[in-house]
Amino acid sequence: MTRTFAQQIVSTLERLGVRRIYGLVGDSLNPIVHAVSKSTIEWIHVHNEEAAAFAAGADSLTTGQLAVCAASAGPGNTHLIQGLFESHRNGAKVLALATHITSVNIGTDYHQETRPEELFRQASGYCETVYSPEQGAMVLHHAIQSTLAGKGVSVMVIPGDMGRLPAAGDEFPDATLQVANTTLQPDPAQVAALAAAINAAETVTIFAGSGASASRDELFALAEKVKAPVGHALGGKMSLQYDNPFDVGMTGLLGYGALAPAAHKANLFLMIGTDFPYRAFLPKDNVAQIEIDASRMGLRAPVKYPVVGDAKAVLQALLPLVAEKTDRTFLDKMLHEHHRKLDHVIEAYTSGCEHRHPIHPEFAARIIDERADGDAIFAVDTGMCTVWGARYITPTGERDMLVSYRHGTMANALPDAIGAQAANPGRQVVSFNGDGGLSMLMGELITVKQHGLPIKMFVFNNSSLGMVKLEMLVEGLPEHETDHEQVDYATIARGVGIEAVRVERPEDLREAVERALAHDGPFLVDMVTDANALSVPPEITWDEVVGFAEASAKTVLAGGVGAMVDMALTNLKNIPRP
Repeated sequence: MTRTFAQQIVSTLERLGVRRIYGLVGDSLNPIVHAVSKSTIEWIHVHNEEAAAFAAGADSLTTGQLAVCAASAGPGNTHLIQGLFESHRNGAKVLALATHITSVNIGTDYHQETRPEELFRQASGYCETVYSPEQGAMVLHHAIQSTLAGKGVSVMVIPGDMGRLPAAGDEFPDATLQVANTTLQPDPAQVAALAAAINAAETVTIFAGSGASASRDELFALAEKVKAPVGHALGGKMSLQYDNPFDVGMTGLLGYGALAPAAHKANLFLMIGTDFPYRAFLPKDNVAQIEIDASRMGLRAPVKYPVVGDAKAVLQALLPLVAEKTDRTFLDKMLHEHHRKLDHVIEAYTSGCEHRHPIHPEFAARIIDERADGDAIFAVDTGMCTVWGARYITPTGERDMLVSYRHGTMANALPDAIGAQAANPGRQVVSFNGDGGLSMLMGELITVKQHGLPIKMFVFNNSSLGMVKLEMLVEGLPEHETDHEQVDYATIARGVGIEAVRVERPEDLREAVERALAHDGPFLVDMVTDANALSVPPEITWDEVVGFAEASAKTVLAGGVGAMVDMALTNLKNIPRP
């Protein structure tokens, strides 16, 4: 029997080690689905194409491997676009198979016709339409090579009749592919200029993100040499905060601790591998930046000392040129300040909460963090759940956290958890679900049950769009349409066959969390939490909220930060005594 183009696509993916395709079957996608059914690849049947793209992104980000999602023509593609934006902006290695109407009908205003190339262009690094199997074989190769090279999502637009045609052009699907080489050596002159600036500065603060994750040793060696406090962006939390003797936390509305004063009081502020977007929280004078993508240099703050290159390569070149500083006064002062702020908010927001009604979300997040596995993967919804994840999930060096870092979309947690669990069956996957996010893609509870994914889902159910409420309040606007009637998500979960419990009393929370985490299968805990846990008093202005990054312990925006206070105390113990 003649091999079809659809079979060629699937066999190529098999050869490359793809084990799952996330998608929703239908019409123009049928030839590919049929080819998958005859292969070793598992079809993960989601209930919205948006979730397929989210899940594929999480699959790739937690494994470092190529992941695949698929959608049918018209509405299938328009659903897919939201999740592809998320995967693309997070840098996941994702191939999207976006099928189209039959080729003879393209351009005739046919049923379900869209312009997929135009639709997906902004959410991908590569997007091309297949016009013949021979050309399609080349497109398949180029699409996979592009995403493996770090260009973000790749999209193959495949007319519905194309998959049934005989395959051609086998030399391209059999070609060897190259994964991105992220080592970019810096210009020695730029490194020398940065070293001179560091040597001239009396005090230095380092602010690092996910781009510095592979250079922990070099980063901390620099911090030790120049006695610099080290803060992190959310993207760098899990890799850089763990066992960091120079830790001063985060800045921004998610922030806590002493990074804000450390950033603004230092003579030199060094940003490494971060695309932190909130300019209001960053210094504007004497800023240095290490960034691998020259087009993003100075995007967030005016930079006097830029160095283009891979963070590890730059730091390795920089360290021999930097003179050791002996005065720890600034570093020790910021470590003391960091511990003071964390110690205050721990007492304010997590002590004695066992009997405070309704449940404090900070208290719930801390209990989940304490009970979860040391190598758990956390999938965290956008909104207040991001606040709780940023402040309460404790890095261990083995845990991972999936957040909508750049796209900032609601509803990412559950489909992220699906992809993470499908790709990592031996690890515990925990989701922090906002009730607003969960309600958007609630159908994916069926996906969880259908595929037997043992995800532990914790719903912070405050019957409110809490972050939206906060945004309104800090802008001086009265909140409007942010609240709704209570929904019992535990009953809904049980309706699709998932074990679940609803918790309204804080004294029952520990038992529910332990029961969920010990359960052999999916489990949902519906936690009725305080909708006003992060409300700001009306007299607080936006300017005061920004200034609040420098004195975060003064109001509830400081939040609690869980077990991180212990690390802050440990760092104090490391300060040499006179």
